[in-house]
Amino acid sequence: MKQKKVYVVPHSHWDREWYFTIEDSNLLLVENMDRLMDVMENDQDYTGYVFDAQSSIIDEYLKIRPEEKGRLAKLISEKRIFVGPWYTQADSLLVNKESLIRNLLYGTRIAEKMGHSMNVGYLPDIFGQNTYLPSMFKEFDIDYSVLQRGIYTDQLNGDLNFTWKSPDGESVKANNIYFGYGPGKFLSADLEYMEERLLPILEKIADMNANTNHLLLPAGGDQVLIREQFPETVKALNEKDEKHEYVLSDYETFMKDTWEKDSFENVIEGELIATQKSRIHNTIRSQRYDIKKLNDIAEEKVINELEPLASIASTLGFKYPQAWLDEMWKMLFDVHAHDSIGGCNSDDTNQEIVNRLTKVIRIADGCMNLLKKQVTEAVSRKLGKDSIFTIFHLLPKAFNGSQKVVLFTREKEFSVHDLDGNAIEMDVLNQENISGGKTIVVTAEGEKEVDAPGYFRHEVLLHNIELPAMGYETFEVVEGKISSSDTLQKLNKRLIENEYFCIFEEKDVLNLEVKSAGKTITDFIRFENAADAGDSYDFSPLEGDAPLIVKKVQSVCVHASSGIEIMEVKHVLEVPAVLEERKAGTISKELVITTRFELQKGEDFIRVTHVIDNDIKDHRVRVLLQTSIEAPEHSFGDQGFSLIQRPTVNPYMENWKEEKFAEAPVPIYPLENIAGATNGELTMAVVTKGIKEYQLIKETGELALTLFRSVGLLGRDNLAWRPGRASGINNKVVYTPDAQMQDKMTFEYAVHVGMGHDVKQLFKLVDQYRGHNVSYQKQSLNTFEERLDRFEIPYPVDALPARFSLLDISDADVFYSSMKKAHDDHSLILRLFNPASKVQSFKLSSELIHSVSQTKLNEKSVTDVKDEVTIRAKGYVTLKLLVKENV
Repeated sequence: MKQKKVYVVPHSHWDREWYFTIEDSNLLLVENMDRLMDVMENDQDYTGYVFDAQSSIIDEYLKIRPEEKGRLAKLISEKRIFVGPWYTQADSLLVNKESLIRNLLYGTRIAEKMGHSMNVGYLPDIFGQNTYLPSMFKEFDIDYSVLQRGIYTDQLNGDLNFTWKSPDGESVKANNIYFGYGPGKFLSADLEYMEERLLPILEKIADMNANTNHLLLPAGGDQVLIREQFPETVKALNEKDEKHEYVLSDYETFMKDTWEKDSFENVIEGELIATQKSRIHNTIRSQRYDIKKLNDIAEEKVINELEPLASIASTLGFKYPQAWLDEMWKMLFDVHAHDSIGGCNSDDTNQEIVNRLTKVIRIADGCMNLLKKQVTEAVSRKLGKDSIFTIFHLLPKAFNGSQKVVLFTREKEFSVHDLDGNAIEMDVLNQENISGGKTIVVTAEGEKEVDAPGYFRHEVLLHNIELPAMGYETFEVVEGKISSSDTLQKLNKRLIENEYFCIFEEKDVLNLEVKSAGKTITDFIRFENAADAGDSYDFSPLEGDAPLIVKKVQSVCVHASSGIEIMEVKHVLEVPAVLEERKAGTISKELVITTRFELQKGEDFIRVTHVIDNDIKDHRVRVLLQTSIEAPEHSFGDQGFSLIQRPTVNPYMENWKEEKFAEAPVPIYPLENIAGATNGELTMAVVTKGIKEYQLIKETGELALTLFRSVGLLGRDNLAWRPGRASGINNKVVYTPDAQMQDKMTFEYAVHVGMGHDVKQLFKLVDQYRGHNVSYQKQSLNTFEERLDRFEIPYPVDALPARFSLLDISDADVFYSSMKKAHDDHSLILRLFNPASKVQSFKLSSELIHSVSQTKLNEKSVTDVKDEVTIRAKGYVTLKLLVKENV
C-alpha cells in the first residue's frame, strides 16, 4: 500500500484583466470553455476541473454562447466543472466589507442556479486575506478555504491544514497551498521531471503535513487550457511511483477526505499578510490612487446612499432599482479583482477600470436623482408648497447636528425654515450668481430667444437640524428674508478653533491644541517626499536617497463664521523631477501641497483636504501626522467589523533576507476606514476617503498616510524590498506612463484626537464624517446640478408626509453596515455590527415593520426575533424585515 495520496487538482486561474484587457480575457474564455466541455464530456476519467471559484465566467461565457447553457449546467451540477463561491477573486484588503459579502452573494447564487457552488472559499492569488473571511464563508455555508498568500511558516506548526478563525469566533477548515496554485501545471510522468521537480515538491509538502498522508497538488496556472493528457499522466505516475498514489480530484473532495480522516489542532487567527513565502505587495494599496478614490466614491454611493434610499422609497410605493444595482455591482466586482483594484495593470486596462467606476457613479447618481425627485414631489403635493427641500438620513439612528446642502434661489437673500415656521440657523459658505441664459419659445412667427433671469447657487451649512432615523425631513426655502444666518468672512488671523481644537501657525509651522487633553502638539503636520524606484506592485526606496521633509508653511488664509472656521495653508517641497535627478542629487521642481482644515461647531474631529497638482515622476508623497505618543509599539486599523492591532516594528524584518522572504515584511498596513495609535490615555485616529495605506513610525510617533505614489513601469526586477524577478509579466518591459499620476488630485480624511480609547467612538466618527445624508430641492432654476432634472419623469406616488422614519435603533451601541432589498424576495435586509469586545443587545423600533427575523449573509435560513437582538463581540447580525403593506 502506498504511503501518500496525492490529490491532483486541474484548474485555471482566471484573471479578468491585467496587462491584457477584459476583452482579451473573454475571447480566451470562450475558446477555453468550449474545449473544456468537449474534453470533460468525452473523457469520464477527467473527474473535475476548477474554474477559479469565479461565477463571472458563467456570465461572460453565456453572453457569447447562450446555446451552451444546458451543457455547462450539466457539468457544473455533476461537480465536474467547479465555479463559485466568488463572482470575481476580490482583493479582500482594498474593498468595503459589504463588497466582499455581495461578491459572495452574487457568486454563490449564480453558481447554484447552474447546479452547484463550490464549497471552498478559494483564495489562490489575492494579496492578503481579510480577517473576516472565515466568518463570511461560514455564513454562506462554506465549510472550507484553500489559500496561498499571507502565512508565516512558523504559524503552520507543521501542518498545511489548520483552522482559520475570525475575530467574532467563526472559523473554517483551511489549507495553505504552500507552493502556490501552479506546482503541477506541467505535470508529467517523465522520469527527469519526476526526479527533478515533482518528487522534491511532494517531499517538501509531506514534511509540512505532520498529521495527514493526503497531499494537495494544484495543477494549473494563469489562463491555462485544459491539460487533456492528465488522466493518462496520473495513470502513468501511479505505475512509476511506488510511494505516492495519484488521483485526479478537486478541492472539495480533497478537503472533505482529509478533514474526515485526520484531525488538525492548529488555529490561525486574524488577517494574513505575511510576506515569507508569497508576495503580498504591501504598498500596492497606494498604487493608482485615482482608482482607489473612485472606488471609494462608488462604494459609498451604492452601499451607503442608493441602497438605503431605495429601501426607504420601496416601502413608500416606489420601485426598487434592482436591475440597475445588479449591473452596478457586477461592474464593481470586475473592478475589485485583485489585479484590477490594485492598479497593477497596463494603462489600457486601468483606463477601463476608471471608466467602469465612473459609469457606476453616474448610474448611482441617476437612480438617486429619480428617487429623491419623486419623493420630494409627493411631499410637495401633500403640503401644497413648492419651495421645499428634503434631507434623507440614511442611518438607523436619529441625527442632530449640522448638514451641508446646495440650494438655488432667485434672490440673493433667503432663509431656511422648518415646517413649523422656525428659522434654521445657517452659515452661507459660498454664493454664486449664475446667468439664466436663453430660453427658446415657439410662437406663430417662429422660434424666439428670450433672456431667462439669473439666479443664485448657495452652499449652506445648516445647524442644529433634527433628522429621523432611516427616513427624511422636509424644510422650506423663504426668499428675501434674512434670519439666523451668517456668511464666511476672511479674517486677518492665523488660527482656527472650535470647542475641541485650535490649529494655529507659529514660527512657520502648524500646531494643534487638543483642548480635552490640555496639551498642544507641535509640528502637528509634515509632508514627506521620497524617490520610488519600484513598479506598479511595490514601492521601492532608492539606494542613497534621503526622504525630503517639509513642515514650513508658505502661506495661511483663514475664513470663519459663527458655525465653521476654515484654514487654508500651502506647503512647498523643492524636489527632483525624475528618478535620474534623484540619483544625481538635482533639485529642479516644486511640489505644492494646498491643505484645507475645517472645524465645525460641535464636531470633535478635524476635516482635512489636500490638493496636489503633480508633475513629478517616480516618487511617493506621505503626510506625517504627529500623534504625540512616545515610541508607540502598536497601531490600529479597521478591517471588516472591528479593529486590528499591528506592531510598529515587524520582528520578521531583522532576518528577512537571510530567511529568503519573498518580500520585506515592512510594517506598512492597509485600512478600510480607520487608522491610528493610542497609549490608553490619548488616542489619535484618522478616517480616510480612498486613502488605503498607513504606517505608524515608532521613532517619531508620526502616523504616515501614503497619499499617492507615481511609477512608470508595470514590473521591475530586484527591488530593495522585493528581490528577484519582476512581479506579474517578467519577460517584457511594460511602460505605464499613466501610473505616474501627472494630474491634480484631492485627498480627504478626518483627524480625531481625544482622551481614552473607545472603539465605539471611533466607529461613530466614521458615520459622522461620512455623513450618510443626501438632499434634494424642488426647484426649476437649475437642471444641471442633478443631471436628470431637465427631463420629464413619472410620479408613481401622489402624496407623502413631510416627515418619515422607517426604523430606529437610536439607543443601541451597534453600527450600520447596510440596508437593501433581499436577494430573493421583497423583504428588506438590515445588517448591523458590534466592533466592541463585549456583547451588545438592541431593540429595533418601527411601526411599519410587520416582522423581524434573523438570517445569515446568504439570506437563506431565518429565525424569528421575539424581542432583543444580540450581537456577539466583534460580530455582526443580518436581519430580514417584512414591511407592512400600504405604508
